[in-house]
Amino acid sequence: MKKRSRRRSLAAGLLMGGALVVVGSGYAVVSAETTPAPPAGTTSSVEQLQLGRQLFLEGCSSCHGLDGEGIAADNATGGNGGPSLIGVGEASVDFQVSTGRMPLAVPEAQAPRKDVLYSQDEIAALAAYVATLGPGPANPTEEELNLEGANIAEGGEIFRTNCTQCHNFAGSGGALTDGQYAPAITDATPKQIWQAMVTGPQQMPVFSNETITPEDKKNLIAYVESLKVEPNNGGLGLGRLGPVTEGLFVWTAGLFFLIAAAVWIGAKVR
Repeated sequence: MKKRSRRRSLAAGLLMGGALVVVGSGYAVVSAETTPAPPAGTTSSVEQLQLGRQLFLEGCSSCHGLDGEGIAADNATGGNGGPSLIGVGEASVDFQVSTGRMPLAVPEAQAPRKDVLYSQDEIAALAAYVATLGPGPANPTEEELNLEGANIAEGGEIFRTNCTQCHNFAGSGGALTDGQYAPAITDATPKQIWQAMVTGPQQMPVFSNETITPEDKKNLIAYVESLKVEPNNGGLGLGRLGPVTEGLFVWTAGLFFLIAAAVWIGAKVR
């Protein structure tokens, strides 16, 4: 009886061990299959992509879906209306997250710029993971952001032709329709300006390399960088709308002073 009991215990142990080996092997295979492969032409590591997927599931999937397919807005089911991220590319994710526009707390007419919630390494991992969902615009290279030798005058012409209608000739932004607006670009880095041109965030059109060449993009960015250090010769910025705005401000202040003086004199006469 004791021998038979020992045999049964040994057989049960072997069976349990074999089951654990099979389950573990199956899990390893499934994990390997679900880990996205780095997109061609990138240096993304498996560890970076795993971190990116984890961050995506924690901070993005509630609006954009578990696989980035998007979720339709539906009050009945609680759908937040996040668009599909398949094919948006790493440049779009890097821009939205590095400017604090994403993740978005509540649906709004437009995502405002705010404090950034992720570190640079986390942003890079999140962008690398989304890039595996479908081909899209990549981040600019160091060479593409090298502004040495850029033509600021030509950049100014390109900016005035393509950007001033919305962003103001000084890059201070302006109002659009339905509660939307073109944000000021004086807070944007050269990398973020490039990303915005190639991805077209929110109401902005896409300026591909065929529309504005990489060389012209560098010239345009150099012009915007020059706006950041340009002094306000009139004293007050006032949106940098020029001498007419500053003159109107002085005229209004003077008129208010004259009215106040007239009221004071009238009170004294009485």
